[in-house]
Amino acid sequence: SPAEGNIFGKLTLDATRALAWLDEVRARTGEKVTITAFIGRALGEALRRVPTLNGRIRMGVYIPHETVDVTFLVSTEDGKDLAKVKVRDADKKSVSDIARELREAASRVRKGEDEAFEKSKGVLRALPTWLIRPLLSVSGWLSGSMGVELKALGLERFPFGSCVVTNVGMLGLDEGYAPFTPFAHVPLLVLVGALRDAPTVKEGQVVVQKQVTLTATIDHRFIDGFQGGILARTV
Repeated sequence: SPAEGNIFGKLTLDATRALAWLDEVRARTGEKVTITAFIGRALGEALRRVPTLNGRIRMGVYIPHETVDVTFLVSTEDGKDLAKVKVRDADKKSVSDIARELREAASRVRKGEDEAFEKSKGVLRALPTWLIRPLLSVSGWLSGSMGVELKALGLERFPFGSCVVTNVGMLGLDEGYAPFTPFAHVPLLVLVGALRDAPTVKEGQVVVQKQVTLTATIDHRFIDGFQGGILARTV
């Protein structure tokens, strides 16, 4: 639909060197660094290099964010719910720092110790279904576009940053595509697929390598092919 203006993209990448490097990081730091944290760091770097993606649109005007923030989605209650973990300054932190922050925040959410998440969840569950969509639309616009903190709803300023990352590989899926939600107000959604052995041609020979597929949903109001090329090349 012209009203949506979404671009969908896919990259299938050789993960062999990345996985070997992550093994070194785990051995050096003792931190359980995942491919999701690694990709989140790569996206932080890409958003820094493509500043027209790192911002929000307010009443038709593009306004850049002051920091590069990447949000990760984590499942709770055995998959019954989703919570977010926003990592600020993702372009400046190491992969192990991102993994540690993600692990600690996800643990708080799953234990019910994240005050903001518990507050927002309680409000939504108390509302009649017909009121949820308009409330999310208005609160999302205020917090995600206008930068208004809504403490009563457990919403911080720009709650999702500029990018949302979720791992569908944990569900055994090679790839998937996500639609934009009416309240997140981010220009980029990235889904991480499962790590798979796949045949490929390398130096004229067919070899088996570990590959991972990344899929993206991009808001065309923010980006065209030129910026998309920089984004894909950086990742």
